[in-house]
Amino acid sequence: MATIKPFRALRPVPEKAERVSSPPYDVVQTDEVRRTIRENPLSFLRITRSEAEFADGESPLPKQVFERSRENLQDFIARGVFFTENEPALYVYRLKDGEHEQTGIVACCSLDEYESGLIKKHEKTRPDKVEDRTEHLLAVRAQTGLILLAFRGTVRIHALLNEAITHEPLYDFCCEEGVQHTFWRVDATGDLVAAFKDVPSLYIADGHHRAESAELARNELRASNASHSGTEEYNYVLAGIFPAEDLRILAYDRLLADLNGLSDDEFLAKIGENFIVSETNETVPTQTGQICMYFNKKWHLLRFAVNYIRAPEPIERLDVTILYTYVLRPVLGIEDERTDDRISFVGGKNAVDTLAELVDQGKGRVAFSLFPTSMDDLLEVSDMNDIMPPKSTWFDPKLKDGILIHLI
Repeated sequence: MATIKPFRALRPVPEKAERVSSPPYDVVQTDEVRRTIRENPLSFLRITRSEAEFADGESPLPKQVFERSRENLQDFIARGVFFTENEPALYVYRLKDGEHEQTGIVACCSLDEYESGLIKKHEKTRPDKVEDRTEHLLAVRAQTGLILLAFRGTVRIHALLNEAITHEPLYDFCCEEGVQHTFWRVDATGDLVAAFKDVPSLYIADGHHRAESAELARNELRASNASHSGTEEYNYVLAGIFPAEDLRILAYDRLLADLNGLSDDEFLAKIGENFIVSETNETVPTQTGQICMYFNKKWHLLRFAVNYIRAPEPIERLDVTILYTYVLRPVLGIEDERTDDRISFVGGKNAVDTLAELVDQGKGRVAFSLFPTSMDDLLEVSDMNDIMPPKSTWFDPKLKDGILIHLI
């Protein structure tokens, strides 16, 4: 049974929502953040990525960065850019990108359910990133971005979502990526809250670091609150909750800095031990079990050629696992994809073009374009309490930060 909770949103006034809205904090590079803030002082990146406001060459302490985030948020509130709702509500959020459309709920979810495993994970987190977001949360006393949660859709919830979007929206704008973002407020929340009681589990699709940071911030605030009751806002985490069947996953591709001391011929020979290798004009695999590799200004198609003795476990048959098990670790010497600085990751619609560009510019030696992980695979791995390799999924389009904020 999944618990969703209405909340009193801190949100922008309608005429400023489009300018305030920003991408998630972890999908934009510092140079892009600086440019955005310079061109648009209302960007919510001033709260989520305030380090970009410090001068080039300046090295502010984390405490200074988070204090700047807090000051910027308070300034936005004082100037009337944001206001807090008088009453708790739920929100319906629809994203449209060409033919793709997904509609879900924005609500608070129980951190007790996250802790107990009712909200399921599929990725490990990096301690440094978790610490960074935990300190940010504690400084601004607000959850400033949405965790993306998935659930197996029900007829009842789909019907309630369809009914909600017949009303006048709170916000409706198109971002520079061409995605239409539309939000509705739901004041009569009882039916939706009750409908989610038929949902056995929620799944973290994107936002593992935000979820863990919310839990750690909760633990710290709980420990310092002598009258803790369990009903405080810090016991809940803000999420965008969408039917799994409506979500779109793109590949998360890999770029390697070097060949681990191998010559070109040695590298190709080792790849050929487990894959059939051929030159190709294709840049994106057409099915699972295939990987496209960009090397020496040419694309190569790798067809996995290992016969399993037994039926593989769900985690074993993922293309990201196959690449790691048969190429990255044994050939290129990558033991931990999360921490090795010889590997980087490129996701999104233009990932393949970016990969080839980086290799041609000498910023990488070889790149791998993967077939996307499926939503069914993610749910199956999560149900088994297993962990996918890092950067296994790139969900697209991305939810916007800065539109609905949960004060803790």
